[in-house]
Amino acid sequence: MLTADSGSVLRLVEIEGRGRALVASQPLKAGQIVLQDSPIVVYSAFPLVKPQSSASYCDNCFRILFSSANVVPCPLCSHHLFCGPNCLTAATASSHSPWVCQALSRLRDCPSLFSQPLEQQVQARFLIAAYNLALVSPSDFQVLLSLQGQYSPSDAPAAEFLHSLISSVCPPPSLSISIELIAALLAKDKLNAFGLMEPISLQQDGERSVRAYGIYPKASFFNHDCLPNACRFDYLDSALDQNTDVIVRMIHDVPVGREICLSYFPVNLNYSARQKRLAEDYGFTCNCDRCKVEANWSDNETDVIDDNGTIEENEDEEIMEEDNDEQMVASEGDEVGEADFPHAYFFVRYMCNRENCWGTLAPLPPSNDVQSKMLECNVCGNLKSEEDMC
Repeated sequence: MLTADSGSVLRLVEIEGRGRALVASQPLKAGQIVLQDSPIVVYSAFPLVKPQSSASYCDNCFRILFSSANVVPCPLCSHHLFCGPNCLTAATASSHSPWVCQALSRLRDCPSLFSQPLEQQVQARFLIAAYNLALVSPSDFQVLLSLQGQYSPSDAPAAEFLHSLISSVCPPPSLSISIELIAALLAKDKLNAFGLMEPISLQQDGERSVRAYGIYPKASFFNHDCLPNACRFDYLDSALDQNTDVIVRMIHDVPVGREICLSYFPVNLNYSARQKRLAEDYGFTCNCDRCKVEANWSDNETDVIDDNGTIEENEDEEIMEEDNDEQMVASEGDEVGEADFPHAYFFVRYMCNRENCWGTLAPLPPSNDVQSKMLECNVCGNLKSEEDMC
């Protein structure tokens, strides 16, 4: 885990009112990779019986399976598919152990589960993955339990049902489970799971679906900001190895001591939508600089981005003209305060303009300490030159 003396470019601290947070332990440059983290748990986001219309993914690395030529089915159940013998071997020794295979197969045949909301099928997948983690890597299971997330009375019905179901249908060997443990695990999952999205080519009606969820112990310390200074990338279908890792890169320069934040959802959402999502999914109200400004806008003024990704002018916010762009660049050794960072400038420079993408742009990593002039979208992967923004 990150510690104050880990030698990392990030430092783990406690911030009043925000809890654990990651701050820069040295000045950070735009495009700089500040974290690459591997998941301790990855599990499918699909119901136990997937719709036939959905894409197929490897049940170990979650790459999309374009062709059936190299697909290897699980020899025990045939329900789970792998992109090759290597993934099957790796999964059998870890995430798809014989007990996991048996447990998921039994749950597929359990009528009581299918009378519940689809969300509980995905929660059941997570609990099987978490219990398996306790069996194959007890130390990582303790890391999972150490993450933020507290039991909520609203979680009690789901916890009670899933405890009864798993205890009777597929109890994990040599592991004592309880309603309290299930409730705690569900809380950890709710607050810390990162969605690994389907390819944008499979997007329907402007919405992308999640193909899998992963829990990343270091990345879980990033707090939210509605105008983030960093964003995360994943390369599920293109990385040759460790393709389920997440990589966090800086969007722009920040000084030492500044908190590094991600946005937990696309930055185009308006104030009321952001606050609703944060309250329901994460249990807090955002008071970032952007929210403090937009809280005073009317509902019409809040919709800064229209349906086509075009920035709408607002009487309180004017888009920076080209000849004023230089004012946004800090002088050497200086940094523009994030409280003074205009919304419109952020949207023009750092939001992808591909239709229905809503991704965030960050420069490619510097080469030989020279900052790249190309920015990459963390959703669709499109590249955009700084010259195109002029």
